Amino acid sequence: MKPALNLRLNQQLALTPQLQQAIRLLQLSSVELEMELREALESNPLLELPDEQQESAPNGDAPANGSADGNGSTEYEPPRATGESEAPTTEAPDRDREEDRYEALDGSFDSMPRGPASDDDFEPQEPERQDLRDHLLWQLNLTPMSARDGAIAVALIEAIDDDGYFHEPVEAIQQGLAMLYAVEADEIEAVRHRIQRFDPIGVASRNLRECLLVQLDAFEPDVDCLAIARAIVADHLESLAKNDRAKLARAVKASPEQIDTAVQLIRALDPKPGASVSSAAPEYVAPDAYAFRSQGRWQVSLAPGCQPHLAINRHYESLIARAQRDDASYLRGQLQEARWLIKSLKTRAETILKVAQAIVQAQSAFLDYGPEAMRPLVLKDVAEEIGMHESTVSRVTTRKFLYTPRGTFEFKHFFSSGVSTVDGGSASATAIQAMIKKLIEGEPSHKPLSDQVLAEELNRRGINVARRTVAKYREAMNIAASNERCRIS
Repeated sequence: MKPALNLRLNQQLALTPQLQQAIRLLQLSSVELEMELREALESNPLLELPDEQQESAPNGDAPANGSADGNGSTEYEPPRATGESEAPTTEAPDRDREEDRYEALDGSFDSMPRGPASDDDFEPQEPERQDLRDHLLWQLNLTPMSARDGAIAVALIEAIDDDGYFHEPVEAIQQGLAMLYAVEADEIEAVRHRIQRFDPIGVASRNLRECLLVQLDAFEPDVDCLAIARAIVADHLESLAKNDRAKLARAVKASPEQIDTAVQLIRALDPKPGASVSSAAPEYVAPDAYAFRSQGRWQVSLAPGCQPHLAINRHYESLIARAQRDDASYLRGQLQEARWLIKSLKTRAETILKVAQAIVQAQSAFLDYGPEAMRPLVLKDVAEEIGMHESTVSRVTTRKFLYTPRGTFEFKHFFSSGVSTVDGGSASATAIQAMIKKLIEGEPSHKPLSDQVLAEELNRRGINVARRTVAKYREAMNIAASNERCRIS
């Protein structure tokens, strides 16, 4: 074959840097956006916050408010206070504040105000959270114990899982301590029994039976029906799980009243003692939008953090014309990036507002009546409503939160598929889950509703749903099956 040149015409979508930046900003959460803007402010001298403009415009170079840039866009600048100096200094105010501070300290401390400290004095810091192992090691340091037993105790504590149970074989502990001590299995068991009495009591147990027995041993001997409770836990946990009280009464030779008392005592125990000591920090979310009722209609407004205001630093912009070629080229590039960022932030806020308004309009029944009134909603519905692509809506609904009178929810919470009804309509999967949960909460404690019974009840209410669908929704809500929901009461 001979080499040849061919000319072809084709069309393809090219993502410009500006479009790439807009897409990336759109999918950021409010916290991630704040971090992104901090980095931009530190790296780009042409960017500044509006409240910094008064200090960053020396020699009166700042133009009038609302001046247009080269692209015709208007940058926001706060109005200058009346009588403000055109050339504010930066060092004198700091020096004056230092002198005022020393003058205040020079007088009597009794004459100084004793009000609460301001936010400028210090930043509140969240105390370091302890996990279960830290909590147990702290108690170990306060427990008189030989160095040998202490090493065994540390190895045991490190092997305890988050629920407080110890499942490692004794051989693993022996191998881990081989370089320090040659320990016997009975030594490990003796130390483990001591740890079981640490707080929370019952940790380091090998199974549920042992955990509950350790907790029962902590009661005073004269507690009513304590011996019966011990017998039930030691030999009849399966009957207890099935709530077969008649069988329990025959097995331990006790009256129904005594069984009831013993069962109540067992219910007071903690089957997962380690879970009470959690190191997981609470997760706080900042709403990106607020839904509220005004004049009989649901309205939406953006949160202040969702629409941050950035502006062009006019002082550095004015230097472009007077700078040398390399410096001017750098500043022009930074100026263009700053304008792109400001425009992308505006587009991001407008898109989030449009999606939030579409969600609130579609799910107004949920806001009025609760989860059972949730409508089926998919990304395509919102995309067609606001005239955008589904991928754009998907990015907006990720890690964005809407505050409502019923709680704060991620945008994705309002989207769910639909199940057909007998009248030809459809019911949201979220609404069906709410119905299932409500039915289970109202079921008789001694006779839980099976998935088949739940499906039949939903069919009677006009929702065509199969048993396996009910099971899928129940498992999605972390609700146990009916044979495991036989509650002890």
